[in-house]
Amino acid sequence: MPIDLICLDADDTLWHNMRFFAAAEQAFADLVAPYADDTAARERMQAIEIRNLRHYGYGAKSFTLSMIETALELAGDDLPATSVRHILAIGRELLAHPVELLDGIGETLERLAALGRLVLVTKGDLLHQEVKLAASGLGQLFAGVEIVSDKRAETFVRVFQRYGCAPERAVMAGDSMRSDVLPALEAGAWGAYIPQPLAWAHEVATAPTDHPRFRQLARLAELPDWIDEIGGNR
Repeated sequence: MPIDLICLDADDTLWHNMRFFAAAEQAFADLVAPYADDTAARERMQAIEIRNLRHYGYGAKSFTLSMIETALELAGDDLPATSVRHILAIGRELLAHPVELLDGIGETLERLAALGRLVLVTKGDLLHQEVKLAASGLGQLFAGVEIVSDKRAETFVRVFQRYGCAPERAVMAGDSMRSDVLPALEAGAWGAYIPQPLAWAHEVATAPTDHPRFRQLARLAELPDWIDEIGGNR
């Protein structure tokens, strides 16, 4: 059955993202070193990040607020105002980092656009994601952009309905098993997992290796061939 709708994640699927967060997390761990060792600081930060998702959602701004909250929990009243200013500076750097496309993304998207309508389905801060897409120079290749608070099966059902596509004629590709692949499969679509080495632990989940609509790819450039395979063109 031919694929009509090709949904793609943005961060770490089209352009680098987690390496900037990793650098920010290291800077934060160094900052709070007087109050907690590296492992303890990172574990506390991760727990607070996950706890705050329902309040702040995903993205650099949420990450910055969680850094401040973590520092206050670790240092208490001993946390100086200069440390808060330093954390805010780390957050601003995250928001201002350059958009660096993964290798060959432009050519891959052109191939995919010839196979079906491209829709960007990404979560995070609305303004920041819009800025990154504009800076990427890829926006003209997409038939639609969906910036969502989270990715669940119902999220993908709404996306497929909005673009008038039956789930079995849609594919979602991204680097998160939890957010990109599993909910798309649950919604009835095809799911392509493209792992990357700096994946956030919160996004990790068990791969459904025996699922007939699942495929793990080494890179996005392999997706056009799989779409041809799904459509019976090879």
